[in-house]
This record gives sequence, C-alpha cells and structure tokens, in this order.
Amino acid sequence: MPFDREQIKHKAAALAANGVFIGTSSWKYEGWFGQLYSPARYEYRGKVAKSRFERDCLAEYAEVFKTVCVDAAYYTFPRPDYLHKQADAVPDDFRFGFKVTDEITIKKYPNHARHGAKAGQLNRDFLNADLFATAFLKPCEEIRPKIGVLMFEFSHFWQNDYEHGRDFVADLDVFLGKLPKGWPYAIEMRNKNWLVPDYFGCLARHAVTHVFNSWDAMSPVGEQMALPGSRTNPRLVAARFLLKPGRKYEEAVKTFQPYDKVKELNPDARAAGQGLIVEGKKSPNRKTFIYVNNRLEGNALGTIDAMIEPDAD
Repeated sequence: MPFDREQIKHKAAALAANGVFIGTSSWKYEGWFGQLYSPARYEYRGKVAKSRFERDCLAEYAEVFKTVCVDAAYYTFPRPDYLHKQADAVPDDFRFGFKVTDEITIKKYPNHARHGAKAGQLNRDFLNADLFATAFLKPCEEIRPKIGVLMFEFSHFWQNDYEHGRDFVADLDVFLGKLPKGWPYAIEMRNKNWLVPDYFGCLARHAVTHVFNSWDAMSPVGEQMALPGSRTNPRLVAARFLLKPGRKYEEAVKTFQPYDKVKELNPDARAAGQGLIVEGKKSPNRKTFIYVNNRLEGNALGTIDAMIEPDAD
C-alpha cells in the first residue's frame, strides 16, 4: 500500500496522546520524496537543493511524526545552536530521542578514520560521568522539555574489553550512580548474552531503561521483550528497529538504498513493534519510544505504517 501521509499523521498523533511515540532513526532521506516530503518545498531554480532539504526537512517531518532519533549526537557532543535549531523546527509536543556521544560509550576506539589519532587507543573518557554532564547534558538543558529519551549505545564488547558481562555491569552500576537525576536515560547493548538478570537489575535500581534493539548480533526484539525483568523502568520503554539480526550494516545499505520502498518484510519485527504499541497504550503512566530505520526493511515509513495499522485508533 502507498504511504498515506495524512492517515499516518492522524495515527501517530493519536498514539502520542496515549504516550506512545513512534518515528524514524534520522530523517534526511531523499528516497522519501513523494511520501513524507514534498520536493517543491526545497527547490531552487527548478531543482531540489540538497543543502536546503537537509537544513529544513525536519519541520516537514514533524508535521507527521511526534518523535525522531537524532543519530548525529553520537558522533560529536551537541552544540547549543544545533539543539536550538532542531527544537525550533518542531512543535511543543514533539519529543527527541538522542544517542549519547560515543566518547562516553566506546572503551577502545575502532581503527576508523573519523577517530583520527585516537583510532586503536583506549578511551580515557569511557563512562566519564562528569564529561557527560558538562559536554552533553548541559547543552541539552535548554531544550529539556522536548527530550524524550537519551540513549547510551554500547557497541559490541570483546573479551579483551571485558572478560565477563558482570564486569561491565559493575562499571555501569558505578557510572549510572554518578549521573544527574531526573533525565530519561536508556541503555542499548550489543552483547546479547549479557541480557541477564544482573544487567536488568542494575538498570532497574537506577530507573534506567533497556533499549530493545534489532541489530546484527542481537536476538530479535520479541525475544528480548520476553526476557524476565526486561522492562527496567516502569515509566519509560524504548526500542530501535535497526537491522535484521544476522545482517551486516553494509549489506543492508547496499540492499535497500535509496530507501524509497519496502523490499523485504520482517514479520517478527513488525509483530514486536505492534506489541510495544499495544502494551504502551495500556500503560497510561509510561512513555514508549519506538524508532525504525530504513535498513530494517528498506523504507522505515512503510514499516511504521504496518506497525501502527492494527491498533492505532
């Protein structure tokens, strides 16, 4: 079925009014022209100006959805001017999900060009609560009413990072205990065997949310949801549907670009998303944030449409 912009707008607003916020991971995709975006809004001299589109499309996105996951914050600490620009582009009832900058969550920098001289080095600021408070939270303070969830994404840890999952949980426990209170914190793990009672218990003690996530080396979201104690915060649930388990990121990019249509159905992910929506609507004191990436099925808009269709009204 074609993406019905007005219908999705109505359903997304109705869900948000019930505490369930569903949106996409990032938003600057030209493959969504004619679906979510109107090319004419970004034309300059008869052609779509890419710079104008990337600068201004969040406002059009926010005409339909009530939340978005900001991946950009993962790569550099957010500047106040950047945050204000994003917040000014959306209505008051819009809520952002921010990925916390990787300078806090990487234990050893990968050998990647973007890390420069740090590549391959141990990160001295791994789990540095003071740095997080000053470099991340302080700029966010001014747009705090529009922040729905702050997600610490931890890439897969290897045995030379932590011999046992319990060792990471011990460090995480100390870190979470140092964080300023009152913010909507969430943890996204990439070591599926570490999703055990000790990990969930640590998060629950600090009222921090486990992010259900669909990723290459993770178990499906539905299986994570079934784990005892996985709802670690009674007031906040979060999920990110990123990749089909077992599929590499690079393969998904090659398979699904330019993200203009659904190319591969993922019934398990759709069912999990539907389940989180139903569960969230039945929990009036809870906020639920669900983010869908193009690289799950090929087009996040179509995936969201399928997730909200059975139970949006």
